[in-house]
Amino acid sequence: MQVTVGRRNRQRAYSGVVAEPPDADLVLAFLNTVDVEEHTDVLDDHRLWRAWLAERRLTAGDLGRVRAARAALRGAVGDPDAAAAPDAADTTVTVRLGPGGPELTSVDVIGAVLAAAVRLAERGDWGRVKICPADDCRWAFYDLSRNRSRNWCSMRVCGNREKARAWRERTKAP
Repeated sequence: MQVTVGRRNRQRAYSGVVAEPPDADLVLAFLNTVDVEEHTDVLDDHRLWRAWLAERRLTAGDLGRVRAARAALRGAVGDPDAAAAPDAADTTVTVRLGPGGPELTSVDVIGAVLAAAVRLAERGDWGRVKICPADDCRWAFYDLSRNRSRNWCSMRVCGNREKARAWRERTKAP
């Protein structure tokens, strides 16, 4: 005697995977031109900075403005160490009407990164761009979790370190 009736679920199952949009790649690459853990900055090395730009087919602007734009963007996504003037990232972007509709374009690095950031914001994905809260990391990452609750760039490294640190504090002898 059959107790249950086998039915097919016709609803498409949610895989739990959120794809990272291409605009996030450019924004994250720009934010991560500074590496707090390694104490390196791509903007300090002329050869590395030129290679970074060439790889993305972008042109450099004034390096001071580029640094200010990066600091402003890092501050906008939650880096507590980034202090910048509110108008530091102002630039001009071109709106072009292409076959897929209007699009924001720029060959200048600041314009291209800000155009990508605007597209992320328009899609509602800006909140997924985050800065790791670990003081010795501060790496920018894209939160791919379903409910946008990821805190650490890597749970294996930064999250584990922080949880171990908190546990040691809690269990320390008085």
